[in-house]
Amino acid sequence: MAAPREHLTTVCGDLEGWEINGGEPGVDMMRRVTELFREAEYRDIADEKTFSVLLKILSRASHEVLNKGAELDPSLEHWLDLSAECFRCLRNACVQCARNQNTIRDVGLIEETLSLIKMFSSSSNCSESCLVAFRCGLQFLGNVAGGNQGSQNRIWNHAFPQLFLSCLSHEDEKVATYGSMVLFTCMGEDKMADFMVPANLRVAVSVITASSKRPYVDWLYLIVTDRFLRYPELLKQIYASVSHSDRVVLLEMIMSKVSDKSPLSAEELASLQEVAEFLSECFQNQCGAVLKLASSRDCDEPEAVVVVRLLDILCEMTSDSEHLTCLQSCSGLLDTVLDTLRLTHLAGKQSKNIFTSSHTASLGSDLTHAAVGFKAHLIRLIANLCYRNKENQDKIYQLDGIPLILDNCSIDDNNPFLNQWAVYTIRNLTEHNERNQGVIANLERQGLADPSVLERMGLAVEERDNKLFLRSVKKM
Repeated sequence: MAAPREHLTTVCGDLEGWEINGGEPGVDMMRRVTELFREAEYRDIADEKTFSVLLKILSRASHEVLNKGAELDPSLEHWLDLSAECFRCLRNACVQCARNQNTIRDVGLIEETLSLIKMFSSSSNCSESCLVAFRCGLQFLGNVAGGNQGSQNRIWNHAFPQLFLSCLSHEDEKVATYGSMVLFTCMGEDKMADFMVPANLRVAVSVITASSKRPYVDWLYLIVTDRFLRYPELLKQIYASVSHSDRVVLLEMIMSKVSDKSPLSAEELASLQEVAEFLSECFQNQCGAVLKLASSRDCDEPEAVVVVRLLDILCEMTSDSEHLTCLQSCSGLLDTVLDTLRLTHLAGKQSKNIFTSSHTASLGSDLTHAAVGFKAHLIRLIANLCYRNKENQDKIYQLDGIPLILDNCSIDDNNPFLNQWAVYTIRNLTEHNERNQGVIANLERQGLADPSVLERMGLAVEERDNKLFLRSVKKM
């Protein structure tokens, strides 16, 4: 059996023979090289001459596609199949081999590949052979760029923004997936400023739009959570540029990242805290839209759903000590949350709607409604913002919010766990705060609250030395 180097030289020599004989390179012969490059021993001995042969073949394929791309010429299928196999071969050659990545880049194969797949992206030829070649070309670019800064820069300089835009909006699922993989792989810190150019912001917007169509593509999720979230100014521009429905998609990805609870670097934490402050501002500016759900038959009114998702994220962020302090000090947030609770509570009393308390055997009229749980989450956020924060405890007192929270201490099928969150809120409002304790005690003394409400909350008021004290009651 021939040694690996001798074997590879023989196969590549046979492949190169087409140019001497004036024929066409065969796909089967190319497959032989592809198979060899599956083995590390062959990848390790590949040299510049090997890749120069592949460059000649790919250049010939580009020439044929350019000349016949607009025609349904049967001979074009051969060149498309050959291109796809050449890309497979190059893809294999790059696996765990930085030397091959560099050689491939140095001989010009990246530029030749990009030239060819740009033709695929703009071609009216939508045959399966064309799509397969397109997909394989993108896979090769992903492999040649993996962990290789030089290749990443070369691809970025020739593909951004237009080729990435074409891939993200492509109808073929695999093209969109592989295109987003190449985009993520090449998106180093030094590339992020390119997105801030107004003309290029559409690439970032296209990522969100593509995610709404293909939420299962992990590369799109990673672009948002591992790249965009580290650049709050870029995220703000994206948020301002997308539709309400795409904002929901963006917010759901942020929610997933925040809920992950993975350890964050100091830089990531600082960026996410700036994002949290921005989302707080968005909630304050848009919260009124949720009232549309009181009269709208459409339970998924886009702008209102955005407000619901913003509240979900703020609740999750304030449940984490790393973000709590920064949100507790956000100007106007607590005031807005309490005002929104007051308005939704009033809306539920004025007419029968999703904000009206419901207690039925069927557990509410429509648990799929976007606003289900909204009031409970408002109270949850109030509880978190007041957790061991005297200033916010006092603000609730000043805004006369304690009676409002007590008025929501009930079972409500439209707001699961409403009663439990209200109890937690009262606990946080009264912890080391005698004035707030006194407010609740006086509500009991003056008869403004049914004692059964406090009992359901696990609380009771007792008088000692002419003073009223709020205490916890253990349920048997």
